[in-house]
Amino acid sequence: MSEQELKLLGEAEAAASPQQPWQALVLIGEKINQEIERLTTLKLGEGQRRRSFIAHPRARAPGNGLAPGIDVSLNVLLPGESWVPRRDNTHQIAFAIRGCGAYRVSDRRMTFEKLDAWNIPSMTTYAYENVGDSVAVFLSYSDGPLLRQLGIYHAEEQAEFPSSVEKVAPAASEAPSPRQLAVNEPIGDRGARVIGYEFLIDIDVVASEPLQWPWAAVSRHLDGVEHLGGPRGRGYTGRHLVVLYNPATERRNGTTHWGFASIAQLPAGRIDIPHRHTSAAINYIIAGSGSSTVSGRRFSWNSGDIMLSAPGWVIHNHATETGATVLTVQDHPLQIAMESLLWQETLRGPIVKLGVERGIQTNLRGVTLQEAGSHA
Repeated sequence: MSEQELKLLGEAEAAASPQQPWQALVLIGEKINQEIERLTTLKLGEGQRRRSFIAHPRARAPGNGLAPGIDVSLNVLLPGESWVPRRDNTHQIAFAIRGCGAYRVSDRRMTFEKLDAWNIPSMTTYAYENVGDSVAVFLSYSDGPLLRQLGIYHAEEQAEFPSSVEKVAPAASEAPSPRQLAVNEPIGDRGARVIGYEFLIDIDVVASEPLQWPWAAVSRHLDGVEHLGGPRGRGYTGRHLVVLYNPATERRNGTTHWGFASIAQLPAGRIDIPHRHTSAAINYIIAGSGSSTVSGRRFSWNSGDIMLSAPGWVIHNHATETGATVLTVQDHPLQIAMESLLWQETLRGPIVKLGVERGIQTNLRGVTLQEAGSHA
């Protein structure tokens, strides 16, 4: 780019465009089933996959996500089919919605059944295969749109599986490492420091493992979550959900470093208080029915639907009819890392910068004590 192509903008000009959050929307289960059927009829060439991405009408290349930073793909495997091994620098969350299958991640091979969830860490070689006698279908969520917008998405087809994974261990030598020799000195008395280049290229390692959350294990916790606060959950001020936690994400409380997946078990007739948060949220309705009101517009949803239910910093709330089981994927951990996660639990309450300020406090202790007393 030449000097003549660069721009110098004043503050008012740079901020001239008002924020325009993507609108909420619902992709009904019937449309999803039609696309699954279409994918099953494709004649594939070598290395091709039965895969479709669910893109928002506002999405544009290179992002093409369902939310600006999150893509959702619908993946189909016929009995006996398998993928060519590959790896890329996204970190994926997967969720099985039909059939069963198997996948290999690095040197581990695991199987999955309907409603199981798992993650695929960045730059680990992976492949899928259908080991059952019926069609296998799973959803996959990733931070691919963000990486593509940044121009840093990287993928390798037919990557080799390692024969084993070497664990990081301290060097056998007693000689100091380059990082130990680099400058690392305090500046002032508030914690500021100067550190050498070696710290940038030799970062403390936190292992990022492929993990699985089998439905048989996760679902055992949902009954207790659903009944917090009594009928319709009216006595509980929190959300009726559990998070599929990956310890590698530490305080960011994620399933991956960019996003978490949660499973909500919502009581019949539950109506949430309107709230908002800067993180986007995408719901897959596992079972049940209800509605969401987003920016004043009401959307109905049913079992099998996918909904962009919280497109960033907009007011929204959810209500159930028959009760519902819902998978939600949200880019909460990424925003904690960026220190941009704003959260307003009720519109009368304060706007909190989660992870930096004291977080929202629910009445779980009182509810738990009350329920314990009722069973005494």
